[in-house]
Amino acid sequence: MAKPNCLVSNDWICGEYLRTRSHELTDATVQHLWITAVSVAIGLLIAFPVALVARRWRPLAGPVLGLATVLYTVPSLAMFSLLLPVFGISPAVVITGLVLYSLTILVRNIMAGLESVPEDVREAARGMGYGPLRLLFAVELPLSLPALMAGLRIATVSTVALTTVGAIINYGGLGNLIYTGIDTIFKAQVLAASVICVVIAIAADVLLLGVQWLLTPWARSRKAA
Repeated sequence: MAKPNCLVSNDWICGEYLRTRSHELTDATVQHLWITAVSVAIGLLIAFPVALVARRWRPLAGPVLGLATVLYTVPSLAMFSLLLPVFGISPAVVITGLVLYSLTILVRNIMAGLESVPEDVREAARGMGYGPLRLLFAVELPLSLPALMAGLRIATVSTVALTTVGAIINYGGLGNLIYTGIDTIFKAQVLAASVICVVIAIAADVLLLGVQWLLTPWARSRKAA
């Protein structure tokens, strides 16, 4: 007796779906990666100067962190809906929303990392003739990398998850497949897209952890000792 086609029986695990719809999964994965990477990159480019300004002018630190926290509490569906009149139905809606969400994590961790640099280290660098820019890039940033990278990892994994919500305007990467699969009760599509999302999040976290390991050799030496 011939084994029934898993697409016909609507199984959760279906090799036939992976074989016949691989192009859909590939396109959705590429879109998901693109939206995530662009959103995190823009978020980092904005968060870094904002954190520096907040650290330089202390009275701004509270309002900056407060505003970032308020933005993070806005539900993603509401955020994207509020951005629709500004950008229309386009990837910019999703990317802008994800950038705003990432700022809470990135700004807070960048500031925490810079604050963790011992004051005597700063004084020693100034005594050696380091100016503000050289002090920042040669001393403070390297020493604050663990906190900065921790924030970047959290923001990236969070963005991978939130990207799926972009499916409400058909720019959600793998979220598009998850939502249409749920609507049509297509089990294999829902499971395959969900598993790929999880794999992307884990792979991104491991990759960034490896980057941190490479950029902080002194931390490895300290552990070895």
